[in-house]
Amino acid sequence: MGHGPSIFVMVDMEGISGVCNSAQVDSTQSGYAAAQRFMTWDTNACVAGCFDGGASRVVVRDAHGGGLNMLWDEFDGRAEYIQGRTARQRMPAIETFDGLILLGYHAMAGTVEAVLEHTMTSKHWQNLRINGRPSGEVAIDAGIAGDSGVPTILVTGDDKVCAEARALIPGIETAEVKKGLDCQGAQMLAREAAHALIRQAAEKAVRRCGQIKPFVADKPVKITLEVVSRGVVPVNRDWVRPIDGRTFEVTGDTMEQAFRRLL
Repeated sequence: MGHGPSIFVMVDMEGISGVCNSAQVDSTQSGYAAAQRFMTWDTNACVAGCFDGGASRVVVRDAHGGGLNMLWDEFDGRAEYIQGRTARQRMPAIETFDGLILLGYHAMAGTVEAVLEHTMTSKHWQNLRINGRPSGEVAIDAGIAGDSGVPTILVTGDDKVCAEARALIPGIETAEVKKGLDCQGAQMLAREAAHALIRQAAEKAVRRCGQIKPFVADKPVKITLEVVSRGVVPVNRDWVRPIDGRTFEVTGDTMEQAFRRLL
């Protein structure tokens, strides 16, 4: 396939084009089957854009819930795909890639009018800070890749997550496929327009891969997490420092180590 950059794509569901409410991202609800197709189509648009931009290899990870959302029989045959759980690394072998794309991502918990805003789990996690800075999944995943020297080159989703990404990573490409009007509502692009935007953004991001710097959090990485319910702070773990009845802090030598200590 040539000598172009190799790209890892993490795909979440809340920021996928056509998705605007909780029933679509929950496998027990009626809207989920359609959202599986939407997620697969956005992914194929992204993969096509990566190869348009000269990528030599693209590996995609289905990163929503248990990782069994996208439709295997509709995948673009040029890429490779990770589905199901990954025990050892959130992004397996990320250190061997040249760029990371966060496709279909959402804004951090508490973001006003952001579609399906949350950080990892809306049921249990509330405010999260990395080294004192309010952060969400974009910062976590960009930081994990950044510790391996891999830049995050593109984020797609609503206008709120795109702004969050640009504030964190100078020069990053973004593709705004919808405007958040509420946690459960959005003004969305039509399918063809959304896919064209994603494909164009992915092509541009891959071509600019070497111009975007990795996001590297200061070390040690200190993550402070406020949980939704009282009484669930894991005080019985050696690496947990309770701050109050709903807040605790962990420290790690890397972003991935600190993140895993929250789980």
